[in-house]
Amino acid sequence: MFKEFFLSPFHYEFMRNALLSCFCLSLGCGPVGVFLILRRMSLMGDALSHAILPGAAIGYMIAGLSLPALSLGGFIAGLLVALLAGLVSRTTLLKEDASFAGFFLIALALGVFIISMGKSSIDLMNILFGSALAVNHQTLLLMGTITTFTLSTLAIIYRALVAECFDPQFFGRVHGHGTFYHILFLMLVVLNLVSGFQSMGTLLSLGMMMLPATAAQFWTRKIWPMGAIAVLIGLVSGYSGLLVSYHMNYPTGPSIVLIAGLIYIFSLLFGAKGSIRHYITNRVKQS
Repeated sequence: MFKEFFLSPFHYEFMRNALLSCFCLSLGCGPVGVFLILRRMSLMGDALSHAILPGAAIGYMIAGLSLPALSLGGFIAGLLVALLAGLVSRTTLLKEDASFAGFFLIALALGVFIISMGKSSIDLMNILFGSALAVNHQTLLLMGTITTFTLSTLAIIYRALVAECFDPQFFGRVHGHGTFYHILFLMLVVLNLVSGFQSMGTLLSLGMMMLPATAAQFWTRKIWPMGAIAVLIGLVSGYSGLLVSYHMNYPTGPSIVLIAGLIYIFSLLFGAKGSIRHYITNRVKQS
């Protein structure tokens, strides 16, 4: 019974591919999500996840469901929105979050408009919500490459990112390259969102980045353990979501993100650091 429920679904190649894609997403998106939260850029991550849509739509209109076209188009569009929003915030009175909000709404509407002009609503749903069970070896190779590049880059710029997270003004005065690291980090965010939308779609790819990272904050305050816990939560969410999807015939992407959401709620209620349980315990001790 145990083997039939937990292992037998992965006798199929499409389930193994989906599981490997979830593992790649967890390894890359978990640490990036932690730094997004530490840099107070969570909503900007949401904006970037929508910003890749017009680029993917243009790639789709030109080459159909071509992985290189979708990925390159999404990456260029996401990075362009990030750079434009940063430029506007630095040259006008508009704050960066408001600038991101404006550009991502334009990008989202433009992407839906481009797809709707020439293709069916089924094609639009595939791009918006993805299909983890349709991941092939080419997609896995791309996701693995992005994950490897992400982890290698984070290892190299880790100290600079941490310094900029907690005291960006001091880091800017001492090091003088804050803008470079900021742009490089935004590029990592866009790359991992592009990786995620292959299997989760543009609307759900952020879930694998933000929910595990947010939940991890309720278990530790140290950055490396936080990243490791975020990766672990992503792995558990991906594996459990695939099992639920297979046995209950539920959509795969939403199942994975909902499992991650349940883990987040559990962490919010019972986590060791800053959870509701922790708050109640402290209030009882004080009284």
